Amino acid sequence: MNFQRLKLVLVVVLLSGVLGACSSTPPDTSASDTSGLSGMSTDNVMTGSVGDGDVDGSGIYQAGGVETVFYFDFDKSTLKSEALAALRQHAANLKARPVNIRLQGHGDERGTREYNMALGERRGNAVREFLVLQGVDGSMMEVVSYGEESPAAMGSDEASWSLNRRVELK
Repeated sequence: MNFQRLKLVLVVVLLSGVLGACSSTPPDTSASDTSGLSGMSTDNVMTGSVGDGDVDGSGIYQAGGVETVFYFDFDKSTLKSEALAALRQHAANLKARPVNIRLQGHGDERGTREYNMALGERRGNAVREFLVLQGVDGSMMEVVSYGEESPAAMGSDEASWSLNRRVELK
């Protein structure tokens, strides 16, 4: 009977230690806080005004009606000729108004998860390299691969697959 009780106490202590190690630490409240919200800094906050659907001064990339999704052939990371005009326009926009952008690479469901992650990254880097060659600051661009994990179209046919082989400019 004593052995069972000791065993139970040991299990409770071990679980408490594991759960305690998973807890988060409270935010640092030593920074100057003028907003009444603890742990939040207002040093890098950008504000703007809303009017006519645009946000001025927000640091968000405005595509200006230019296509922001670029499609690729099966198992390729080479830009298609129909994407080049839109990418040149994005380059001009980004040189005139530099902001950080994210290039999200995607693949279709064929191939392994690891292969599709690498292919999505190669596709994102192809768009990035083109924009850099057009004069866009490379440090303003981040390439993220989603592989096959975020499909634009559900389905296991060529029409769906062709929509999933893409890079989205955000």
